[in-house]
Amino acid sequence: MRETTQKLYWDDSRQLYADTAAKQKFSQHTNTLAVLADVAAGAGARDLMLRILTAPGLAQGALYFKFYIHQALAKVGEGDRYLDLLDDWRVMLSRGLTTFAETMDRPNSASRSDCHAWSASPNIEMLRTVLGVDSAAPGFSRVAVRPHPGKLAFVEGSVPHPKGAVDVRVESGGAVSVTLPAGITGVFEWRGTRRELTSGPNRLQV
Repeated sequence: MRETTQKLYWDDSRQLYADTAAKQKFSQHTNTLAVLADVAAGAGARDLMLRILTAPGLAQGALYFKFYIHQALAKVGEGDRYLDLLDDWRVMLSRGLTTFAETMDRPNSASRSDCHAWSASPNIEMLRTVLGVDSAAPGFSRVAVRPHPGKLAFVEGSVPHPKGAVDVRVESGGAVSVTLPAGITGVFEWRGTRRELTSGPNRLQV
């Protein structure tokens, strides 16, 4: 399926995947999913994701789809861009919303839902992308910590785990603290460094 997708939908002239074999329509959606499905990989996938952020004429992902765009950016090593891509959510805050809106258009429309789950991805991405805590094995039996603090001086948080909590603090200067529940191990990856994590407190300098 990956080979067929590459053959039928890749457009050399635009360096993008088209939505159909006719190659007349292009979107952030198709190209993002090509990265998440490993149709595009390595440096090419990174270039593709950066391209869809600015390429003209692409159908843009709505609030619900930005979750996939942000996941793909993190996958190709561009997760530090995440906090800079939250302008829609900053607008929600500026409008006084205390829950997430369904759409960003028609701000005064009575049809707007102000508690729509499909735009709630920051609830998890602050922990999974920015703080970097994710499951690395079935049942969360192993933990991966891959932080993307962006321009922040530090990130700190606690993620619930079936056996306790995963506590993480990462400072821009490279000081790292990760505490894992008893019996749980993991891996820490940041700035090209990979370190194994043991249960209990881990102190690193990266």
